[in-house]
Amino acid sequence: MPARAQAVAAEVGDSGAEVARVRVEKAARRVILLDAEGRPLRVFTDIQLGPAPTGPKHFEGDGRTPEGHYTIDHGNPASAYHLSLHISYPDAADRAYAAAAGRAPGGQIFLHGQPNGFGPLRAPGDWTEGCIALKNSEIEEIWQRVGDGTPIDIVP
Repeated sequence: MPARAQAVAAEVGDSGAEVARVRVEKAARRVILLDAEGRPLRVFTDIQLGPAPTGPKHFEGDGRTPEGHYTIDHGNPASAYHLSLHISYPDAADRAYAAAAGRAPGGQIFLHGQPNGFGPLRAPGDWTEGCIALKNSEIEEIWQRVGDGTPIDIVP
């Protein structure tokens, strides 16, 4: 584990174990980092979603956050939202669902921080277009601990 991640782990009181999976609980408004045994390592609360926070994302522009099993596939250190980790939505099933309705499934779903220029402040309410927003300090910790290829489960 990188030294920065060890320092963060000690500061927040977790074991510093490697993050094996990320779980997003939309209704509970939290992101949980899990170890290989499924035990919580760290819980982040008060996440922000899109303007239609309930129900799964089906189409581009619906303001919803996807639900399902995806992967963190890359990070963007030059994000307009401090730091961001891309979620592999849409998968084949998401694309097929949207295509059957003659619509696009959307994409560009990220775990990210607050808009650049906000400093330590948070944008009010649910303001993303379907992404999962956290405090900048929280996405910094997640950025250090979650690598490309990490599974992410997004549940209602």
